[in-house]
Amino acid sequence: MKVEQIYTGCLAEAAYYIESEGEAIIIDPLRETKPYLEKLAENGAKLKYIFETHFHADFVSGHIDLAEKTGATIVYGPTANTTFDIHQAKDGEVLTLGKISFKVLHTPGHTPESTTYLLKDEAGKEFAIFTGDTLFIGDVGRPDLAQKSGEVTQEDLAGWLYDSLREKIMTLPDEVLVYPGHGAGSACGKNMSKETWDTLGRQKQTNYALRADMSKGEFIKEVTAGLAPPPQYFAKNAKMNKSGYDSIDDVLQRGATPISADELELIVEAEGALVLDVRNEQEFKTGFVPNSIFIGIDGSFAPWVGALIPDLKQPIVLVTPEGREEEVVTRLARVGYDNTLGYLQGGIEAWKAAGKELDTIESIEADELAARMAAGEVDNLIDVRKPTEFISQHALAAENIPLDYINNNMHKLSPQNTYYLHCGGGYRSMVFASILRARGFENLIDIKGGWKAIEAQANIAKTDFACPTGIPQEVIDEAIANAI
Repeated sequence: MKVEQIYTGCLAEAAYYIESEGEAIIIDPLRETKPYLEKLAENGAKLKYIFETHFHADFVSGHIDLAEKTGATIVYGPTANTTFDIHQAKDGEVLTLGKISFKVLHTPGHTPESTTYLLKDEAGKEFAIFTGDTLFIGDVGRPDLAQKSGEVTQEDLAGWLYDSLREKIMTLPDEVLVYPGHGAGSACGKNMSKETWDTLGRQKQTNYALRADMSKGEFIKEVTAGLAPPPQYFAKNAKMNKSGYDSIDDVLQRGATPISADELELIVEAEGALVLDVRNEQEFKTGFVPNSIFIGIDGSFAPWVGALIPDLKQPIVLVTPEGREEEVVTRLARVGYDNTLGYLQGGIEAWKAAGKELDTIESIEADELAARMAAGEVDNLIDVRKPTEFISQHALAAENIPLDYINNNMHKLSPQNTYYLHCGGGYRSMVFASILRARGFENLIDIKGGWKAIEAQANIAKTDFACPTGIPQEVIDEAIANAI
């Protein structure tokens, strides 16, 4: 028996490859099929099943393409309805793979169809559970993503989750391994551990949601508290996972097409395409295609694209680091952005060589910000971090406008003002600045190094800082509400 976790850091997502006697299953595959096909070929294994733990909202699964290329059967749990062929497993059903087996445990709560797969080894011993978004390490799945207006509330789903955990999962032996669908950084939970697997026994001891003396009412209150609205693309990705999508091969062929500077301008004009620059923030600030948006490939790329570009069908042309064009197209497709129409061949140097105009964004060091603040020259300091980061520690002179909710807060900003922008380390503030610049804001100054650098200048700047400790949940809830 072989069990392999395939972890993708940018999405904090875990897929799984399990093999026995030349047969394999893959659980919750990402959109691209090539890595899985290569793994099957290397091991000389045949893919028998593709297990889906639920209708993922934070990424588009590769289940449909993978099934078409391998002949494997797509398996969902009870209540899952799709427009393509699946095996809708029954609660308690057993599916075999070589000398091992999987028992289907219907565990609704995160979503109605959420299912956990219990792996039993060659001796029939309960070995591991693949929990999807039902149980994470240190947390559980948020219960607000699959609400139906007037039918099922987040409180209803939280109640189902409580029952699922206690009736289906916590009754298993403590030595059973827990393999979740996500780790820290995913928006599918609130406070996941950086660890990507654990034993069920340790989780019973350390996971707040598995506390033995917790009542259902307490559980519902805790798991529904402090939930920020999900990113706008979540519901759209879930729909794609239910209804289907373009072949990943077609998406890659179309998106990884080289185009010249002149062709880029024509596509922007004719198609209304967005120029997406995915280089490093320090490279971007020194020269970029006017009106382009920066979202760096080496940050939390796909989630930020999903949060900030409302239309999945938005035509996109790319400015990328050399050699990473197909990677960028793939990572866009993982969250449903399939309408990439090419990349600027030769990158920004080709744009300059063609005599095209460049735009820039001013960036200053934290000590220069400190000097300007001391001189009373900074009227608008914008902290673009998350509300929870802001209330934990921030400059009292700063206003919090989280990058996540920039579109909700544009009414607070004026193109006539000068804005100093910072985040935690410099990535998010450059994204924020690029969006404002594309909307006609000229007077923007980014703080290099973000809060980490600003904090070190507190004494030099003679600036007061707020640092509350033991923040009450109601304060967090209020901060999130104000940010939205």
